Amino acid sequence: MTTENYKSIAKKLKFEGRAFINGKYVDTIDGQKFENINPATGDVLCSVAKCNHKDVDLAVKVARKAFESGVWSKTAPEFRKEILLKFAELLRKHGKENSVLECVDTGKLINDCLNEVGNDTPMHFQWYAELIDKTFGKVPATDPSITSLIVKEPIGVVAGVVPWNFPLMMAAWKAAPALAAGCSVIIKPAEDTPLSALRIAHIAKEAGIPDGVFNVVPGFGDVGEALGRHSDVDAVSFTGSTEVGGLFMKYSGESNLKTIGLEMGGKSPFLVLEDAKINDTLIDNAINSAFWNGGQNCSANMRQIIHSKVKDEFLDKVLKRIKNIKVGDPLNTETNMGSMISKGHLAKVDGYIQKGIDEGASILHGGVSDGNQKGFFAKPTLFDNVKENMTIAQDEIFGPVLGVLAVNNTEEALKIAKNSKYGLHASVFTQDINKAFHIAKNLPCGTVSINTFSEGDIKTPFGGYKQSGSLSRDQGTEALNQYLQTKTIWISHS
Repeated sequence: MTTENYKSIAKKLKFEGRAFINGKYVDTIDGQKFENINPATGDVLCSVAKCNHKDVDLAVKVARKAFESGVWSKTAPEFRKEILLKFAELLRKHGKENSVLECVDTGKLINDCLNEVGNDTPMHFQWYAELIDKTFGKVPATDPSITSLIVKEPIGVVAGVVPWNFPLMMAAWKAAPALAAGCSVIIKPAEDTPLSALRIAHIAKEAGIPDGVFNVVPGFGDVGEALGRHSDVDAVSFTGSTEVGGLFMKYSGESNLKTIGLEMGGKSPFLVLEDAKINDTLIDNAINSAFWNGGQNCSANMRQIIHSKVKDEFLDKVLKRIKNIKVGDPLNTETNMGSMISKGHLAKVDGYIQKGIDEGASILHGGVSDGNQKGFFAKPTLFDNVKENMTIAQDEIFGPVLGVLAVNNTEEALKIAKNSKYGLHASVFTQDINKAFHIAKNLPCGTVSINTFSEGDIKTPFGGYKQSGSLSRDQGTEALNQYLQTKTIWISHS
């Protein structure tokens, strides 16, 4: 399809801003709303329900009622599998329209939205649907007079609190395994990007998911807090900043000690060792790791740690590529980078760029945004001579910034890579497999990609070490297991 096709779809979009509770769209109890903005234009798209603790109470009440009734939680695995496969099929059917909606709501590139919304999101529901009837309990060896069963049961009511950078895909990361496990789900989308989660709610109902099992409550931080503190919520799965993740730990400790799954911030390193070939593939990965989604990615490899012998060649090639990045209309298929999510976030990114300049890093391209364009567009920015303890090398910027740190050997590269409170992701480029494994095994992070920038795929668990995450993981069989409780049944035959 062409740019004109996508713009035509965008003009025909009808936005649903009401909350989705108990199988239907509803206004908030207090009638409050807020404006939803297209970050690429600054224009208002629609009004969205501004939920509060009263709406959360209602959503939790119906989710609990549905769970206890067994209308979903106690059904045969084949039943849930059939429904979730139908859900995936319908998501594919509406993939282009949902992708365009995601594009105008987030400022993300339409090509990225087509992949995330049109492909990855339905694939998650399909994959976990297929896993439902392939999950087994255990029968341990016991005395002949005893039979013991180890069974898995759904944890209960699950709240998925998702970020604005990958709104629908992150909702799928939470909802798909939780629904597959038999849980009731409440999705709290980010206030900047609520529309795609609200849209798929009616698709879930069309697929046959019972009322009360899938709910969406848009709003601000008080909605997340209400879910985190609610005594009838059994688990919260959160993706977002480390600061807010810490709050959810507090909410749990001050309420019912609910299970908290956290996937949080990152400051991921991109290591290029002395023997790496500075070819097009490496440069493609360097650019993609820093500028994909405008750098609004928790695993963005902003810290690019380059051996001094290849640094000049690396910088020369990276600079040429950055100069050709087309920033602009995300609905245009020729655009390489869309907008930042909001005016406030653009100001935050600009503040970090200015901080880098003030602390002595050498700016080779980009800089602070002009501030006079329509929409919230940052400049792809390249820094050289970054030092490991500079603010831009320690804080998560969440914007299109690439900083180069020079090193003289592998151990120095490893030392600098480890100098972070985060531990989400790392990329390593080398022709020496022993060095690659040495670094991979010694980096405290959840994912290490070698000779590529990748977070893995649906089959591989994703999450972080240190202040990037908790023991929980999204994706893979690990994600399903975190929504299941283990019960031992001990039977005496004497």
